[in-house]
Amino acid sequence: MKVLLSIKPEYAELIFSGKKKYEFRRAIFKKPGISKVVIYASSPVSKVIGEFEIDDILSLDIGELWHITMEHAGIDKEFYDRYFSGKEVGHAIKVKKTKKYPKHKDLREFNVKCAPQSFAYI
Repeated sequence: MKVLLSIKPEYAELIFSGKKKYEFRRAIFKKPGISKVVIYASSPVSKVIGEFEIDDILSLDIGELWHITMEHAGIDKEFYDRYFSGKEVGHAIKVKKTKKYPKHKDLREFNVKCAPQSFAYI
């Protein structure tokens, strides 16, 4: 099974370049068996641009999560702290193998009507 994640274009590009090996989330999907993430690059791209296989999902105390992921976070500590403000536990999806689509795709191709706020099962 796959999930569709909305990711800012600059962070999506860092994932495909290999500089960002963790995608952080305040909430994580509940369904078991999610093996791939399909990336919807938010505005101004507003298209599905690729996907990646999930290596692991870390769900840890915010401080411990940063300590483990900081080298390949693709974001700085200040942004990380703002993103997880008010949360005790954070989630990091570890990127395994990426695949950038040669041509961007519309959400309709995935039977999705509008961009997910966080994620959508597909």
